[in-house]
Amino acid sequence: MNDNHTTQTLNYYNQNAARFSNSTQSLDFASVQDKFLSFLPPQAHILDFGCGPGRDIKYFLAHGYPTDAIDGSGELCRIASQYTGIQVKQMLFQELNAAEEYDGIWACSSILHSTYNDLKDILKKLARALKKEGILYMSFKYGDFEGIRNGRYFIDMTEDKLQKILQETDVFQLMEKWISSDVRPGRDDEKWMNMILVKKSFI
Repeated sequence: MNDNHTTQTLNYYNQNAARFSNSTQSLDFASVQDKFLSFLPPQAHILDFGCGPGRDIKYFLAHGYPTDAIDGSGELCRIASQYTGIQVKQMLFQELNAAEEYDGIWACSSILHSTYNDLKDILKKLARALKKEGILYMSFKYGDFEGIRNGRYFIDMTEDKLQKILQETDVFQLMEKWISSDVRPGRDDEKWMNMILVKKSFI
């Protein structure tokens, strides 16, 4: 994201943090969380990359997985820290500098707030942060749109766009992808693309 897109998106989350938390924090997302965990070893070290109000952190911790978490919104970091009992770090996606630290990275509805070019750089940073053959989960709204929508910057994803970005970055191999409906009440007509990827062994 350029600075204007970043600022606008973070301002939205800071101003709407309580409402956003109330609508997402208690949603049952266990089927996807469990699928991600099934690719990881027991007690794997996880990074929740763009954690929002902390729903997924709490789930991973409750199932015995040490979890670090970051988010760009100061308000969401505060809410997530209070909700989960861990210190969530306020950080932009582009600021990630970890190297071979995590077994798995969970990027649920988070890096969809990037431009296409920034997303390429972020994927390379995520691959670097993962241990050998580490696992990445990421999700995007399904479609061709890219730009400002509902006060935030979004890049939507299609099969063709995914194939293109994976070829251009050459750091992840696709393990599994599936289309799902939004789990929030009244929004089941909204479709999401979910992906499980593995860090390529030569990275």
